Amino acid sequence: MNARFALAAPALIAVGLLSLTGCSAFDSLVHKQATSTFDDVAAFDDGAEVDADWIPSDATDITVRTSTLEDAADAVILLSSDSALPDDCAEVERYSAPSWALDDAPDPYTVKTVFACGDGSIMAADDGWYGWTPNSEEERSAAAAG
Repeated sequence: MNARFALAAPALIAVGLLSLTGCSAFDSLVHKQATSTFDDVAAFDDGAEVDADWIPSDATDITVRTSTLEDAADAVILLSSDSALPDDCAEVERYSAPSWALDDAPDPYTVKTVFACGDGSIMAADDGWYGWTPNSEEERSAAAAG
């Protein structure tokens, strides 16, 4: 067997397997992220690996991207909702930004303020809300100070 072929074969097999398993496996292995979608809050509560108490009860079309690294807290959430955020979310100056971008999500760098809801920062999106975690200590402190 040709030495070049012997060295190239495992790489070609890996590329072939990734193409068969789809983008999800590729994102998980290469970009260290996983994306999930949920029709509504009930589906999110049943299947999401993220706690987000700020999500309104009427939320639909929920997209969540999380890290695949063990013990990583990074997440972004985009959803549709006509409801306001909970009362314990405070509008504060934005110091943080999400780890990843989601299609159709607004650009967090265009806003000066966000709503700090615990460890998450949330901003308005076209049809609802866009949030990320972790936020910054400055945002959490400003929210706590009221």
